[in-house]
Amino acid sequence: MDIQLKRGLLDVSVLAAIKNEDSYGYQIIKDMKPYVTLSESTLYTILKRLETAQMLTVRSVEHDGRLRKYYHITEKGRERINEFRRDFNEILTIYRYISREETNNG
Repeated sequence: MDIQLKRGLLDVSVLAAIKNEDSYGYQIIKDMKPYVTLSESTLYTILKRLETAQMLTVRSVEHDGRLRKYYHITEKGRERINEFRRDFNEILTIYRYISREETNNG
């Protein structure tokens, strides 16, 4: 898969994981696991990129004597999810075109 496409899909997937409720790294990985497997290092790179892009905010909360970072989606992050949904229709159209070509020539 094209690295830029995959990167975009993973970014939106992480935003979707926190769209209904603030969450922290380990929980995000657990929530996404049935759909996407992410390493911690990949997740934290994505979270930092999304924070820099102002698509999420971070707050630290003490939990069992340690600080845990909770991530909260911003309006800009919600708009990115909506943009992805709109763009996905175009992606599906392209996919159908590509699949049709393979079916007709196969």
